[in-house]
This record gives sequence, C-alpha cells and structure tokens, in this order.
Amino acid sequence: MNKYWFVFCKGDLLLEQLPDGTFSIPLMEEAPTSLKPWTTVHEITPLGDYEVRTYVIDQPIVGSPKYKMCGLRATYNEISEDLYLKAGKCQEILYWDSNTRYCGVCGGPMKLHTAISKRCTHCGKEVWPLLATAIIVLIHRDDKVLLVHARNFRGNWFGLVAGFVETGETLEEAVAREVQEEVGLTISNIRYFGSQPWPYPCGLMVGFHADYVSGDLHLQRSEIDDAGWYDRDHLPPVPGKMSIARKLIDSWLDRRFD
Repeated sequence: MNKYWFVFCKGDLLLEQLPDGTFSIPLMEEAPTSLKPWTTVHEITPLGDYEVRTYVIDQPIVGSPKYKMCGLRATYNEISEDLYLKAGKCQEILYWDSNTRYCGVCGGPMKLHTAISKRCTHCGKEVWPLLATAIIVLIHRDDKVLLVHARNFRGNWFGLVAGFVETGETLEEAVAREVQEEVGLTISNIRYFGSQPWPYPCGLMVGFHADYVSGDLHLQRSEIDDAGWYDRDHLPPVPGKMSIARKLIDSWLDRRFD
C-alpha cells in the first residue's frame, strides 16, 4: 500500500515533482531513499486514506530530476496545506526523537515505546513530545492596531506582540503580561481567536484580540526594535498567509474579529 514519506535532512523536506510541474510529498509503497541500519522510521497519524512515515537522511538529495529539498516554511507555497501541516508534525516528532536519546533521570538510552512515547531502558522513565505554548495578540485602539517589528524578524515586515506562556499562568494572563513587558501597554477584553501548530521547532501559537486601555509605547529593546499604530489604509509589510499573525490581521481587515 502506498504511504506518504516525509523525509528530512537538517530541516529541509524532500519534495517530489509531479508530471504537471507541481510538487508533493512522495507517495509510494517503499521509502524514496535507501534506509540505513541506524535509520528510525516513525509512524505518524494517517493523512486521509494513506499511512504516513517520516525519517531523517544524513545527506540532502541533490541533482535529481525528480526530487528537491526545500525548507519547511517554504513548502507552504509548494504543497497543499494538509501536507504542509502533516510535515510540521513529522518535523516535531523528529526533533523530539533527536533530543530525547538519553534519560533525563539516570542517563540510560531511551527507546521508542509507542509511536509518540519513549521509555528508558534502565529505569523505565517514560517521556512524550512536549509543546512550547506561546500567545500572540492583535491590539485594537479605535480604528488602528498595534504592529511591531521584533529583533529576530528576518525582513522589514511587522507582526504582533507574542511570547511564551509561563508556568502557573493562564493564556489570558500571559497575553496581558507580554503586552506590558514588550510595549508597556495595559489592555482589556482579551478574546480567543484561534490556534496554530508552529513546528519551529515544537510550538503551539494561541491567538487573541484585545483592546487598548492605557499607556504609551515603551519598547522592550531586547525584543522589539520598532512599533506603531496603523490603520487599514497605511499598513506596513505584514507576515505571509501561513502564520496566525496574518490570520489575525486579516480578520481585522475583514472585520471578523468580534
């Protein structure tokens, strides 16, 4: 039976060129590359009627008329959204596998116990993939919203205030704290918008809308190097459509946020 094979090399994903010139994930019975004795092939939840497998190769495939390697983010523009999302899950499993080779309690080797768990061969400690939960928020002030340029952005586009949820706080508390820390504002009416897996490397982004209450912009310069209030007719460059930041902005542009 044919399976989808998500093959990674150092963060790049193997894509197969179809006869019409578009790209997809290899769909075949056997793996599209040779498997080494040390290769671990992971079983992932099915995609439609097809089983899914993922593994890592040591060297990228180059010079092939049939295959090409592509960074995971860039595959959003190359393959269907369902394949892109499944590729993200595969990447997260592979990241988890590579970072849990030894037990954090006794140092013994970890072995797969189920498709998404490992057990220490010495002490029996079990581990599962962990998610780093982060919030992201679009702040409204009358007919404008706050957009920020973070220091780690690769480009001149503006996004939204975001940050990781800390132990012992709710998602809404994390939103209020991150806004106060990063831009010095007080907000209210924090309301859930949606969530998005963010496999870079193992995140879950939880999106919110919120309303400005008080304060002037005071940027946390270690995180944010520019910020401003923008109306619909004077937006700076914004993130691509793959991100929940863009979905939040688009919902505001379309007036779908209430």
